[in-house]
Parts: sequence; C-alpha cells; structure tokens
Amino acid sequence: MMRFNNNYNTGIANYFKFFCCFIVLFIISSHAVAKDRYLAEDEDVFELSLQELLQITVTSVSKKSQRLADAATAIYVISNDDIKRSGVTSIPEALRLAPGVNVARISSHKWAISSRGFNGSFANKLLVLIDGRAVYTTSFSGVYWDTQDVMLEDIDRIEVIRGPGATVWGANAVNGVINIISKNAKQTQGGLLVAGGGTEEKGFASLRYGAELNENSHARFYIKGGARDEFKNKQGGGAEDNWENFQGGFRLDSKLSKHDDVTISGNIYHVDENQIIISPQLTAPYSNSTDVEAENSGWNVLSRLEHEFSNRANYSVQFYYDHYQRSGLGDVLPKVRNNVFDIEFQNNLNLDESLKISWGLGYRYMQDVFIKAKYSDISPNSRNDQLFSAFIQNEIAVLKDVLFLTLGAKFEHNDYTGFEIQPTARLMWNVSDRQRLWGAVSRAVRTPSRGEHGVSVLVQVDPTTGVGVTMEGDENFQAEELIAYELGYRYKFTNSASIDIAMFYHDYDHLVGTRVGDFDVSTGTVSTYFDNSSEAETYGIETAVKWAMMDWWRWDINYSLLKTQLHTSSAHQQSISPNHQFSIRSSISPIKNINLDLWFRYVGENQGINAQASEEIIIDDYITLDIRMAWQVNESLELSMTGQNLLDGQHLEYIQESYTEQTEVPRGFYGKLEWHF
Repeated sequence: MMRFNNNYNTGIANYFKFFCCFIVLFIISSHAVAKDRYLAEDEDVFELSLQELLQITVTSVSKKSQRLADAATAIYVISNDDIKRSGVTSIPEALRLAPGVNVARISSHKWAISSRGFNGSFANKLLVLIDGRAVYTTSFSGVYWDTQDVMLEDIDRIEVIRGPGATVWGANAVNGVINIISKNAKQTQGGLLVAGGGTEEKGFASLRYGAELNENSHARFYIKGGARDEFKNKQGGGAEDNWENFQGGFRLDSKLSKHDDVTISGNIYHVDENQIIISPQLTAPYSNSTDVEAENSGWNVLSRLEHEFSNRANYSVQFYYDHYQRSGLGDVLPKVRNNVFDIEFQNNLNLDESLKISWGLGYRYMQDVFIKAKYSDISPNSRNDQLFSAFIQNEIAVLKDVLFLTLGAKFEHNDYTGFEIQPTARLMWNVSDRQRLWGAVSRAVRTPSRGEHGVSVLVQVDPTTGVGVTMEGDENFQAEELIAYELGYRYKFTNSASIDIAMFYHDYDHLVGTRVGDFDVSTGTVSTYFDNSSEAETYGIETAVKWAMMDWWRWDINYSLLKTQLHTSSAHQQSISPNHQFSIRSSISPIKNINLDLWFRYVGENQGINAQASEEIIIDDYITLDIRMAWQVNESLELSMTGQNLLDGQHLEYIQESYTEQTEVPRGFYGKLEWHF
C-alpha cells in the first residue's frame, strides 16, 4: 500500500508540473493572438433591478430552464456578485447566504452543512452537485467539503433548493439540493489573477486564462492554491488543524452547429490537512491523542452534449468520471479509494402551451476499496455497486397563464434497498403579476451508506472498566424515508422590494438509530448496531427579503425557524439544528469605485452528538459580523480588505461527532487583489 501511495503521489506531482507548464504555454500563445487583452464579465447582478432578478433562469428545479419566480419550490439563487461582495473564500461560506441552510464550521478544513435540520459532519440528506456532477459520496452518505473547491470567480450562480428534489435528482436529495453552476467559457475570456492573504487565510492565489479557439469554441484553464492557518482550541491554544490545497482544471464550450452545444471540463486536486485525533484504545490509558497528517486527492472529467430539435424539443446527454483517494484518520478510520462513472439522458418536450413533459434515464457505476485501520474496518473491503434510474415529470396548465400542476416521479434500483420510487405533486398559482402561491407534496429517500451496511469501528472505551463499545453495520439497514408538505408565497411589493416565504412540514420514517448487542468476552467489547428505529418530524418557515433602498444601496434579509421532534430510543444518534437563524447583509456603493459590505448573522443554540460519550452536546448561540471594503482602482484592478467574525475573538460553531478535539473559529482579516488582463 505504501508503494501505491508513493507512486500515486509522484504521479499527481508530475501531472501538476505538466499542467502548470501547459497553462504557461497556453497563456503565452493565446496572448500573442488575442484581439482584446480584457473582456468584461456579464453585467453585475447588483446593477439589475429586483424585477430582473426574478427573471433569472434556474435549472435545478426540473433540470430545464425556467424563471425563478415561476419555480414551485423553495429555491434561492446565490449570484456571483453575492459571493464576491460577501467576502467569502470557500463554497461552504457562500452557502451561509441562503435561508434555511445551516452551515457550521468544525475546524479549519471541516464543515457541517445541512438544510432543514439534522446537521453534522456526517449530514446525509443534502445532495450537492457541481455542474451536474454529484459530489455526494456513498462511503458515509454525505459530502467531503474539504475537497470540494472551485475558482469562486468562475461560478455563475449557486442554486439552493430547500426541501426534497428527489423526483428529478434521485435518492439522497431529501432535505435539499445545492447545484453549483460555472460560467460558460465564453464569459471568462482573457486573464484573471487573484491573490491575497491574512491572519487565518495565510495565503491564496488563483490564475485563470480564457481564449477563443475559433468563432464557435472557447476555453479556459485555471490553477489555484492556498494555505489556511490553524484554528483555536477552547483554551485559546493552537488546534493544529492547518490546511493546504492545490487544484487545477479546464473547461471547453463549443457550438458544434446551430442546434448542438458541447461542454467538456475537468479538475485535479491535492489537499494536505492536519488535525489532532483523540482515539480510543483497548489498553490503558484507553485513549490516545495524535497529530494526524492527511493527504486527500482526486480528479474528475465531465462531458455534456445538448441538442435542440426546435424551440419545443431538445435533449441532453451527460457523462462524468470521478476518482478520489483519502488517507483515512489515523488508527480509527480506514483509507479509501473511490471511482464513479455516471451517464444520463434527458428529453424535454413542449407538446403545446398547456403540456410540457421531461423524462430521462440514468446509470451509475460505483467502485470502492477500503484499507483496514487498526480499530476499524468495512466489510467487504471492496464493492462494486450499480444504480439504474428513470424519471418523468409533466407540467400541465390547468388554467392558462394562471394555474399550473406538475406531476412527476423518479424510479431507481440500487444494490442496497432495491427498487425505490420518489413521486411529487406541485401546484403553482399565478395570483397576479406580482404574486405567486405554490404548494407541494413529495416523497424522498436516503439510501444506506457503505458504513451503515458493513462498518466495524471502536468508538469508545470506558476508562473505569476497560470495556470498549464498537459500532457495527447491518446488512438489513433500510432507506430513510421522508414525506414532505410545503407551501410557498412570493410577492414583489415594488420593482425595488420583494419577499419569498416557504413553510414546510417534514415527516421522517426509518431514520438511523442504534441497538445494543451482546458483550464479547474475547475482545472485551460491547457491540452496537445501526438500525432504522428512529422517527422524527420537523417544521418551520424560511423567509428571504430583498430591498434595493437606493440605486447604490441594497439589503438582503433572511430568517429561518426550524422545530425538530425526535421519536427514538437512541436520540443521541440525531443532531438538532438551530431553531433560529437570521442574516442581514447591506451592500453599499457610496461613491464611485468604492464598495462597502456589512454582513450580520445570528445562529441559535443547537445540539450535537458525541459518539464516544453517547451524550448530547449543547452548542451556544453566537453572533458574527463580517465587513468588506473594496476599491475598483480601474477597469482591470480591484483591491479589497475583509474582516470576519469581528464581534468575538473566537467562538464554537460545532463539535465533530467523534475523534477530533473541540475547535473554535477565530477572528480573521485578509486582503485581496483581483487583476483582469
């Protein structure tokens, strides 16, 4: 295995060197023939009226284009300008901009992110996609946020759906869907250099260059890297969780003909991260604190072909291949290599003004290999799984231009629970030009992870008796189920003010729980097993207000209320997200070329879990304030300074469920340069 790792890392290094040399040559050659050294980006979203914002096209609701105002679901769009003016440096931070999404930072490089409850580092009910490529992993049913990175300047928008999206996206889109959508290569022509650094973001830089290959084809390449300082432990000392990353990628967009468009993209990355692991052991002193260095890497490639028969019919074919390798967590979690091949077909038909049909087919092949750690293993160590899927969705105009009914269902067959069907019914009422009222009833499932079926891991040892507790998988573990009821209302008061309200009631069945087994004299351990013994209900309300008070001053105000009721004998297996979250952001351009942004957030008390102690942990509420000031020196150069978490020296946002020590988020400052050339 050591030989494999050395060869793999050497290969990665060689690929990076080749990639960097290729980028330099590409820039030099393209720069010599470029007609313009700088091409402006699309119009700044802040310069659009709210009426125009509501006309923004979204694709995540039904996998086809539709106006945001007409989407019969709780959807929020984070624009590229929102990301830039908020001063965030990562995708997880950007997701704080959306109502109803709980984002908690565990350490310098770890996050807990969920929608509508059940947050944690192993949050498993939120499906995340980057340009249509799912980054949700079945190893533990969730997202490795430490390796999900893109060049933020290349993001066109992030579409955030709260509530089930399983009818079009399939299993695991239970509490929401996050779709990160990149700009077309034609929008990113010329060069862009971004560089900066500060107290916590020690240093970061990214370089992008785009060029016109011919009249109908455009491409871009990028490289980026960064280093993040360690956070603080609860005593105020260093947590030794510093982080470094390096990533590169490309995108090609080409119009093959009047009716055919093709996109090809790829990424390669390598991440080094440190952390202190507190692992149980079966000999005195029964626990051990170790500074662990982890290396995580991977690559992916995606291709998509879109063909338009007419303005009433089109189809698309997409495939991607995704590979990653993670080095495990010391003695307690195994190393893993994972490969995913996915292909899907979709056809959209507008039969007439009153009937629109979308349908599609999909196939996914997944292969993984786990390398046993000292105190954990997954059986079998390697497994090949297949997923077959089909969906159909009809939009029917019950009353022309007034009342629309959408009916659909996703049909899937997986190797864990067999056949699953996930239907939905959605109704949209155009009350007036300024008002929309919608409602929905949906079913969604979360399929089991590899761990829930086959893991065996030592989670704690009683120091007084020396008896250990292991967590064991169960091959009979079923899919978790949700029946969701939603009601939403959108109202545009004027062309400068609007409100979006969503209410929901979620009824969960067969949630993950645990049952206690027998004491094993030979190993000195008691086994606990995953099961589906838990049930729960959540309900709440989410609101988003946009107000352009003046041409140069805009407010974005979000509030979400969440209530959780658990019905389980093993409640410590479910975390409880905050009851209240509030965000108010003010974007001001008081004088020409100067931007000032203030972002105030309140996150209520929430409840985590601790696998070692089998107890609930209360995490206090907290308040943050971020301030960003930017100076547009000229058309090509912008300088900015950002301060984050300014109201407190450090604060706790979440505690990982197992093995890592408590880490608190410190106050930070960084400066940034953005140069277009």
